[in-house]
Amino acid sequence: MDNKKLDRQFYQTDAVEAAKRLIGKILVHKTCEGVLKGRIVEAEAYKGPFDKAAHAYNHKGREGRTAVLYRQGGFAYVFLIYGMYNCFNVSVAGEGSPECVLIRALEPVEGLEQMKKNRNTDKVRNLCSGPGKLCLAMKINKNCYGLDLCGDELYLETDGIDYSDMVEVSKRINIDYAEEAADYLWRFTLKGNGFISVKNNKKR
Repeated sequence: MDNKKLDRQFYQTDAVEAAKRLIGKILVHKTCEGVLKGRIVEAEAYKGPFDKAAHAYNHKGREGRTAVLYRQGGFAYVFLIYGMYNCFNVSVAGEGSPECVLIRALEPVEGLEQMKKNRNTDKVRNLCSGPGKLCLAMKINKNCYGLDLCGDELYLETDGIDYSDMVEVSKRINIDYAEEAADYLWRFTLKGNGFISVKNNKKR
């Protein structure tokens, strides 16, 4: 059975539900060097003004780097961390609700050799095991900011398999500054997968 691209309706839900449903989906990037694909095995939910770990927390307007989050769900939110690594997020929820899902790790599916070149490594399990790593491997950068994920360049698809019974839940990574939000169980991983960035702790 051919894979099916996710439509706009898929993204019109809150970040926690979307993050769960994104586990097992396939991220596709059509580049000039070829098609790159990776299965999502780790994702984190960020719920805008209600989440002290979110970029949109206490944000008063719709300008600046978070502007795309205020559109209807289904657009790419890409930002830079440590001044050198890009992070890819999927915007979700309805217009005016700045929520997103950070894609933290992928299992390579297609374009493996090109991913190795992009990362300058032959270590397959290390190719996409972190948000910065997967952006390098998948050639996702600031030029991808705002791309419509219902378009034909950067998008997500499903292979029709239901992964819901294989999803594990745990705390998000590296957000100790976020006070009570640091304890939210909003990180989702594919059970038993060797490509996640950090082993689960305090899961349920």
